[in-house]
Amino acid sequence: MEKKFVSKRSKHLCRVAHMVCFFLLCKEVTAQDKWKAEAQKIDPSAYYGITAANGMIGIVSSPEPFKVKDVVLAGAFDLYGRGRVSNFLKSFNLLNMYLEVDGKRVDAKSVTNFQQSLDMRYAGFTTSFDVTDKAFVKTTYYALRHLPFTVLMDVEVTAKKDITITGASLMEAPDALRDVQNYYNEIDRPHTSISLLTSSARSPTGKLLMCASNTFLFAEPHGREPKVIHEMWDNNMHGMKFSRTVKAGETYRYSLAGSSITSAQHNDPLNEAERMTLYAKLEGRDRLISFHNKAWDELWKSDIVIDGDAQAQQDVHSMMYHLYAFIREGTGYSLSPMGLSGLGYNGHVFWDADLWMFPALLVLHPELARNMVEYRYERLEAARRNAFAHGLRGAMFPWESAESGEEETPVWALSGPFEHHITADVALAAWNYYQVTQDRKWLKEKGWLILSATADFWSSRVERNGPGKYEIKNVVAADEWAENVDNNAFTNAAAKANLYAAIEAAKILGETPGADWKNVADNIPILKLGNGVTKEHATYNGEGIKQADVNLLAYPLKEITDAGQIKKDLDYYSTRVPNEGTPAMTQAIFSLLYARLGNAEKAARFFKDAYEPNLNPPFRVIAETKGGTNPYFATGAGGILQCVMMGFGGLDITPGGIKQVPSVLPKNWKSLTMTGIGVEKKTYKVSNK
Repeated sequence: MEKKFVSKRSKHLCRVAHMVCFFLLCKEVTAQDKWKAEAQKIDPSAYYGITAANGMIGIVSSPEPFKVKDVVLAGAFDLYGRGRVSNFLKSFNLLNMYLEVDGKRVDAKSVTNFQQSLDMRYAGFTTSFDVTDKAFVKTTYYALRHLPFTVLMDVEVTAKKDITITGASLMEAPDALRDVQNYYNEIDRPHTSISLLTSSARSPTGKLLMCASNTFLFAEPHGREPKVIHEMWDNNMHGMKFSRTVKAGETYRYSLAGSSITSAQHNDPLNEAERMTLYAKLEGRDRLISFHNKAWDELWKSDIVIDGDAQAQQDVHSMMYHLYAFIREGTGYSLSPMGLSGLGYNGHVFWDADLWMFPALLVLHPELARNMVEYRYERLEAARRNAFAHGLRGAMFPWESAESGEEETPVWALSGPFEHHITADVALAAWNYYQVTQDRKWLKEKGWLILSATADFWSSRVERNGPGKYEIKNVVAADEWAENVDNNAFTNAAAKANLYAAIEAAKILGETPGADWKNVADNIPILKLGNGVTKEHATYNGEGIKQADVNLLAYPLKEITDAGQIKKDLDYYSTRVPNEGTPAMTQAIFSLLYARLGNAEKAARFFKDAYEPNLNPPFRVIAETKGGTNPYFATGAGGILQCVMMGFGGLDITPGGIKQVPSVLPKNWKSLTMTGIGVEKKTYKVSNK
C-alpha cells in the first residue's frame, strides 16, 4: 500500500465530511430501538446491504423489492478470479422472487413507503411497501439458526382492493458457476403437495458440486392451495409461480423455504438439498420460526447492556449480532474479515480471526470460539509443511488461509512470506481458549500440539547474535506499512508470549518443554526510542503507522505492564495514525488502554472514532476504513467489542480464567452490564459513580 500523509486542512475537511455523513446516518436509522437497524430513507446509489446469516449461509440485502444481493455459503472455495488463489463462492440466489399485482410486476418504481429493517434479536430482515393504492406488502427472510443450510422467506400481501396476485420464486446461478442443471419435481402427499425447484452447478474448476432447492409453503389447507407452475427462463435461471385472488381487507400469506449445500459439506449435495427442503416444508412455517427464535434466545443470553447511550447500545448489538451471525458451533470453520457479508478478502482467514474476533467470541460464547482454534488445529500439518519449506522447524501458519491451510496470499502481497506474527497469534488464541475454559483434555489433545509446534518455530526462526539479541529479522510488521523490517515490536513480543505460553502448558500437562524455549524467549529484544517510547522496529523513525502495533504489547500481549510506559507509548503512537486508510481496530485498542488507565475522556473519544466514521448507510454497517465501501468489517466489530468488554468492562483473560481489572466508562454511560460471560455464564457490571 502506498504511504500517504494528509495535510491539517485535508484532515479538517475529512472530519467535517465524516460529521455530515454521521448526522445523515443518524437521521436514516432509528437509534431508540436497541434491537433494530431501520432504514426509512433508502438511496439505491448509496446502499450498503446488511446480512441475515446463521453461521453457514449469509443473505445480503438489496434495495429492490423481492431481491437479495448475494447468497454466500461458508466453506465453499475454488480457484478463480484474482491472485491465483482460492476464493469464496457465491451460492445460488434461492430467495429472489417477484410479485405481480393485477398482472403488473412490482418493482422499485411502482412502490411507495419503502422501508427495511433488520431485527438483530431474531435475525430477520423485513422489507415493507405499498403497491399503488392496491396493496400493502411485507416480506421477511431468515437464515434459519437451527438449520444450517436452510432459509425462509415470509410474504404477506394485504389487499386494499380486490386484486389478483402472482407470486414467483426464481432460482438463479451466479455467473462464476458452470454446467448448470435445473430440475423441477412435484411430490404429492395425503395432506400437502410439494413443488421442488432445484438447481446444481459446478464451481469454476469443477472441484465442487453446488446445489440448492426451494419450495412454497402455503397457509391454506391441502386442496385449497394454489396450483404451482414451473417456468424455464434460461440456462442459469428457472422459476415457479402461482396465482390467487385476494379480497379487499384480506391478508394473504405464503412462504418460501430453501436449502443450499455443496460437496464441501456433503457427499451427495443434490439429494441432500431437496431432503432438507422437504424437511422444512413439512415442519411448517410456524415451527421453523419458533425453533429459529429459540436458538437466537440462547445466543443472546450472552449480552452487553449499555445504560445511558442508546446509539452505542444499538451499535454494539449490531456488532455482536454480526459476529454471532457469521459463526456457528460445530462447523470447524473460522472467520474471514468480512464474515458472510460477501466475497471480501476472498473469504480467507487472517490474524483478524485469531487476534480480533476470537477474544470477543471467547468470553461471550466459548463454544462458538472453539471453532476458530479447531480450524487451526485441523490445518496444523499444512503449517508444518510451510515451516519445512522455509527451512524452519515446527509449524508456520499462513498469513491467508482457506480450506487446505496452505498459504493463500496472492504472490504480489509480501504478507504471505513475511508476516510471521500470525503463527504466534494462532498459538495465543489456543492458549487463551485454555485459560478461559480450563479444559485440560483439550489442551492435552490439541492445544499442546499447536503451542509446542509454534514454539519450535520461533526457536528456529530467531537469529542468535549474542545475549539479549535473539533477533527476528526481515518481517512485515503488524503495522503493515512497515515491510521487511527487523525486530518488529509486536512480532518479537508475540513470539515471546508464544514461547512462555508453551512453557506454561508443558508444566500443566507434565510435558517436557523445548530445551531452548525459555532461553530464546528471554533473549528476544524489545527496542526503545531515545525518548523511552517502545520502538516499532529497528529502523522506525517517527513515521505514520497503518494500525496498532506497539500498543498491542500492553494488550493483549501483556509484555508491557507498567502504566507509565503504557501511557507513554499510547500518547506517542495515537498521534501517528493518519485520518484515512487505517483499519477500525487501531482506535479500539487506544480506547481500551485509556479506559484501563482511567482516562474516560480519551477512551470515549477513541471508542467513537474507532467506528463512527466507518459507518455506511442505510444500516450503519461498518467498513474497514473511514470512508471505506467494503462492509461488513467483522474484524473491526471484534476489536470494538474487545474495547467495550476488556476496556470499559475491565474483563481480562488470565491463567485462572476471566477476571475483572479496574477501568472506567465514558462519562455519559450510567452502567455497563455483561451477561453470560465465560463457561460459567457470569454477569459483570461497571457503573459510573
